[in-house]
Amino acid sequence: MLELQPYLFFYGKCEEALNFYKSIFGGTIDSIMRMKEAPPDMPAPPNWGDKIMYARFESGAVKFSASDGRPDTPNVDGNISLSLSTRDEAEATRIFDALAKGGEVEMPLGEVFWSAKFGVLKDKFGLEWFVNCEK
Repeated sequence: MLELQPYLFFYGKCEEALNFYKSIFGGTIDSIMRMKEAPPDMPAPPNWGDKIMYARFESGAVKFSASDGRPDTPNVDGNISLSLSTRDEAEATRIFDALAKGGEVEMPLGEVFWSAKFGVLKDKFGLEWFVNCEK
């Protein structure tokens, strides 16, 4: 089975981001590999030893890989939006509100012609989310 999963970069805030998403979606954070675990020919700056080189998050159908990125990479917003769909209006509201804390609502969660509820926000880590509750 072929499966596409996003690989998200959090530029030094990966562990905080993983715990944030776990608090919303539940699930597990697996396969954490820290920069200090890299082989000697791939040294990380001394202050990046505990940063995350790779981690995997999974909660039902919500799955992604994540990293702090490389220390020399600037923190820029990506060109990705994550779309999350449910058929439970209360769950859509709970998830939207939780993701919006510390972030910015671009389109409030509300009824639209194609869906019972739909909203767009950027969370506190700069990721854009489309939350959709199907009719």
